[in-house]
Amino acid sequence: MANDKELPDSMISGPDTVTGHIISTTIGGKNGEPKQTVSYMAERVVGTGSFGVVFQAKCLETGETVAIKKVLQDRRYKNRELQLMRTMDHPNVVSLKHCFFSTTSNDELFLNLVMEYVPESIYRVIKHYSNNNQRMPLIYVKLYTYQIFRGLAYMHTVPGVCHRDLKPQNILVDPLSHQVKICDFGSAKVLVKGEANISYICSRFYRAPELIFGATEYTTSIDIWSAGCVLAELLLGQPLFPGENAVDQLVEIIKVLGTPTREEIRCMNPNYTDFRFPQIKAHPWHKVSLLSNSTLNVINIFCC
Repeated sequence: MANDKELPDSMISGPDTVTGHIISTTIGGKNGEPKQTVSYMAERVVGTGSFGVVFQAKCLETGETVAIKKVLQDRRYKNRELQLMRTMDHPNVVSLKHCFFSTTSNDELFLNLVMEYVPESIYRVIKHYSNNNQRMPLIYVKLYTYQIFRGLAYMHTVPGVCHRDLKPQNILVDPLSHQVKICDFGSAKVLVKGEANISYICSRFYRAPELIFGATEYTTSIDIWSAGCVLAELLLGQPLFPGENAVDQLVEIIKVLGTPTREEIRCMNPNYTDFRFPQIKAHPWHKVSLLSNSTLNVINIFCC
């Protein structure tokens, strides 16, 4: 249940629309700090989904550009994304500046997460090269991949957070500095050994096989699988396993990696041990024939 001590101090009422209006809120006031009013001009929507909306805004006091994620909040519960973001501080994880609640004319409660603004995503960068029939320079692939895994290593060990929806759209990149930031922790969770979790999680193209098999006691290794798929997409310019549905997703994986052994299936989900799959040998990576053996070996490490 929500606790007043865990909620942002400020509550504002405003128009139901997002862009084109000014949002004013109060920050500070804790540990003897003076309170100060901060105002944001909402400029444009940069992302939408079932979660709500993300918009670009400018702080009128400092001129700083920020991203504000506005999500509908159930008054009865804590917001897990907020709790997790408060625990993380890393160069490759998008940072939370502060947060506040807002209400609409229908008395709906929204949580607004004010975050650092990063102008591009890995998804858009991949699309840029693909639309121009080009491959991403290998130096950028290496640079982005290193930072993605650096961010994951921090998340998995220090706060113990599993992202559970890692994909190109949720990896931001500064086009000037090429610094990468993992974002969108709406599906993230601290996994506890022995506790069951939902298996229908993670976007399909980046979903680990154990999730497709319905495993509920998985580990942060599902993020490593997703990151391996992202690495392959950086190299290919297209998803490695583009399944049309959950079953087809498994077929796409088997077509490349071969049929999993009975022991591998048992490790993913013991209930599937008697299920019979067509016996298919691992494919010799025909999609990536232009890549070096060392690069293929790296993909093999993550997608296995």
